[in-house]
Amino acid sequence: MTISDEKAWDAVQRRDPSFDGRVFFAVRTTGIYCRPSCPARRPLRDNVRFFTTRADAETAGFRACRRCRPAAERGPAAALATRVRKLLDAHPDGITLAELARRTGVSPHHLQRVFREQTGVTPKQYLAAKRTDRLRRTLKEGRDVTTATYEAGYGSSSRLYAQSNSRLGMTPATYRDGGRGMTVRFTTVPTSIGTLLVAVTDRGVCAVSLGDSASKLERELRDELPNAAISRADDPALAHAVMTIVDQIEGRATHSAELPVDLLATAFQLRVWQELRRVPYGETRSYGEIAAAIGQPKAVRAVASACARNRVAIVVPCHRVVRNDGASGGYRWGAARKRALLKRERNG
Repeated sequence: MTISDEKAWDAVQRRDPSFDGRVFFAVRTTGIYCRPSCPARRPLRDNVRFFTTRADAETAGFRACRRCRPAAERGPAAALATRVRKLLDAHPDGITLAELARRTGVSPHHLQRVFREQTGVTPKQYLAAKRTDRLRRTLKEGRDVTTATYEAGYGSSSRLYAQSNSRLGMTPATYRDGGRGMTVRFTTVPTSIGTLLVAVTDRGVCAVSLGDSASKLERELRDELPNAAISRADDPALAHAVMTIVDQIEGRATHSAELPVDLLATAFQLRVWQELRRVPYGETRSYGEIAAAIGQPKAVRAVASACARNRVAIVVPCHRVVRNDGASGGYRWGAARKRALLKRERNG
């Protein structure tokens, strides 16, 4: 089935491993092509081309990425994970582990273990994430909550609402309405590594971003929740969060790990982020060490993806995760900022 550029780009932004092998994206400015799940920093959309096969990408003059190795043949474990993903995609309303095992010819235990090692999640968590994605898309299209609930594959609205806080960070109706009824308070302040934006809800810190333009950071926040009541503020809770985060940026050890957060995340992302908050100030961990710490040593790429999607910089200290060879690696807010943060924490 042909995958539209819009759907392919959405998969690239979400680093969706279920699209690996079905589509490849190439970056004109680097001359490199990748799998959608590649952990590297996302390029600008205008610089991206899509191909249905790696041969097409190479014929067009692009070379394979060294991180996600799109030209490499997958081993038996990866092949099994791909077969399971296809079965899960074909049964969005659910399929039992026993049935997956029967259709792939392996034991349920082996299937679960291999799938988790290859993707970072269990088959059940994979289906839950897919349902959440469908729910988000359906709600954004303006469907009523009841219709969206069943179209996303939830058996009942009560089941959906029981899971909504951990997966959406707000009720489904609020997300559908672009945050309508939600109150977000934010401010921007200068720091030695650029402009800092901090935003909070009554539940905790919901956004921390770094950049060169306060107006751009504010625009990105408003784009995420276009109908929320977003305003600049200077209340005690926001001031405390800002002071704590700025102190850490400037190399003064603080307790940012104790700040409450209000995050949009999958179960796997939350596990990764919780583990990151346990990394002590002044120390680092490799992606592999984080994967091992959450009990999924083969889920290195999934850990990198979770780090890249972290929306609360510093509070969830993804800058403390480095490559296995000790190099600092990439950072959503810029490699130079990551190196500066690590240097200050080591010297702090």
